[in-house]
Amino acid sequence: MKKIGVISDTHSHLDPKYAKYFGSCDEIWHAGDIGDLEVTDALAGIAPLRAVYGNIDNHKIRTEFPLHQKFRCEGVSVWMTHIGGKPYAYSRDIREEITKNPPRIFVCGHSHICKVQMDKKLNMLYINPGAAGVKGFHKVRTLLRFEIDGTNIQNMEVIELGTR
Repeated sequence: MKKIGVISDTHSHLDPKYAKYFGSCDEIWHAGDIGDLEVTDALAGIAPLRAVYGNIDNHKIRTEFPLHQKFRCEGVSVWMTHIGGKPYAYSRDIREEITKNPPRIFVCGHSHICKVQMDKKLNMLYINPGAAGVKGFHKVRTLLRFEIDGTNIQNMEVIELGTR
């Protein structure tokens, strides 16, 4: 079993609460718009990190992290990218591939809207942790935590960090 912390859209913002909420995690996944490598360095100091770059990220971040990460965690296939759209309205750039070969979990950021939804057409769990940073239109900063036990995805938690 692995406990996963999911974060996105930090936009260079480091919050000590990240360590508080991700300290018990086996992995942290950052879904882009990192802003500064200090953020990912700090997160990697808490737990092993997987990340993708987002549309605001500079060349240093784009050299360090890919646009897409496809991997397995426990017995679950995962695809993480920054701009992914939402269930039943995925981004044009990924729509064909995600329809042909959907992962069990699809993680993206960009919208600053925390959303966890089952895409019943693709039998895929859509996860967007919202925004953990202070830049953007969102009112409340959010993170997600959950567990993967074999092929079971369980104990999903939305964590509110406070207002931006």
